[in-house]
Amino acid sequence: MSAPPKTVLTATADEEAAIRAAVRAADPQTLAKGREIAGEKHIDDLVDLLIDPSVSEAIYDLPRPIDHDHVAAWVADYAARRERGEGLLIVVPDWGNGVVSYSQITVWPERASAELAGAVRADMQGAGGGGEGAMRVFDWMFTELKVRLICLTAAMDNERSIRLIDRAGFERMGTRDALRPDRSIRKSHYWELSRERWERLRSKT
Repeated sequence: MSAPPKTVLTATADEEAAIRAAVRAADPQTLAKGREIAGEKHIDDLVDLLIDPSVSEAIYDLPRPIDHDHVAAWVADYAARRERGEGLLIVVPDWGNGVVSYSQITVWPERASAELAGAVRADMQGAGGGGEGAMRVFDWMFTELKVRLICLTAAMDNERSIRLIDRAGFERMGTRDALRPDRSIRKSHYWELSRERWERLRSKT
């Protein structure tokens, strides 16, 4: 289950309202062509994506067991979160061949903060586009969703994600005990990135 960042920001009432409105109105096509909000038509393809342990094993907050009913409930939950301005579940369809990837964005508007999680299909992992895609999502979250802080976690042995997050400029802030849906605990590396730091890093590239 997603948890708010360790750093506590307090949004003004106007800022909170603006973030909620931005999440509700968010168009994944402004992130990249081909992105879609996850819906009922994507459930079976998401099951096919996530049933592969090489895709899902390292992700602590996925619905489990991974089957049609649990994934359908997850998709419905994020549809409700979107209506409240508190989250988005975005997929990249591979037309006629399932789903390439998903991005799960959890937002705490009252804290002007968000968390990103996601995964890419096994045959696309290591293809070289993951870092560029992640940087695009981070930028989109700051500019389009109007949050001021993003937090991320990664399993202690998830070397690919650890390298990507470090390269993106996130600051390591120790570890976090991540709570799985079955209430078990996974110890995770933990990072944060502020909008100010992101803008400084981007200005140097």
